[in-house]
Amino acid sequence: MSALKEIVEYRDTRGSKVFNGFIEILIIISIISFSIQTLPDLPGKTREFLNVLESVIVIIFTLEYILRIIVADHKLKYIFSFYGLIDLLAILPFYITAGIDLRALRMFRLFRILRAFKLFRYSKAITRFQKALKLIKEELIVFFLATCFMLFLSAVGIYYFENPVQPLAFKSVFHSFWWALVTLTTVGYGDMIPITVGGKVFTFIILMIGLAIVAVPTGLITSAISRTKDYEEES
Repeated sequence: MSALKEIVEYRDTRGSKVFNGFIEILIIISIISFSIQTLPDLPGKTREFLNVLESVIVIIFTLEYILRIIVADHKLKYIFSFYGLIDLLAILPFYITAGIDLRALRMFRLFRILRAFKLFRYSKAITRFQKALKLIKEELIVFFLATCFMLFLSAVGIYYFENPVQPLAFKSVFHSFWWALVTLTTVGYGDMIPITVGGKVFTFIILMIGLAIVAVPTGLITSAISRTKDYEEES
């Protein structure tokens, strides 16, 4: 059991590297296969081959999922963990929609793209990123709450500037939330544009604040990743 656990779990051993490397390759093949299946007018033989390939890959992923449950010290903890749920959702659509061609159930196939998240398990950079997020989770929560408050203020502000002259575009504060969101994130789709002088000045101020909103979490995460690297080098 210990030898199997050493292979299945990501460790710096030959067996583990081969096993996890094989799974990584299958994930990439699965993503490519999924993308090819969306091509229109795909030859029947090609589609049939891709369906067989999908079945083989899902069977292997299912065996991998079962093995991870077997070797896990805390089985329920693994099952309900982030990667445990990703592993389950990566195979579940295949079994739910097998033999069924109902359009209502095709939405389940979208979960197949979650297999891409399985690659994160094998990346040291992603692991470092997760540790960095844990280091600054309190700061990120405060920043998120402040951003939500700023979003609300932006919606209220633009509503009072623009509603009198654009009652259809800025019907209410709730309708103005879309403008606030795309402006604060500096996306600016242009579907809701201020035409009053006050609205334009207000928009400029919100855009400047939006640039800071993008920069602050970037700085926090960069600093946390740097600290995580220092901890790893010291240990």
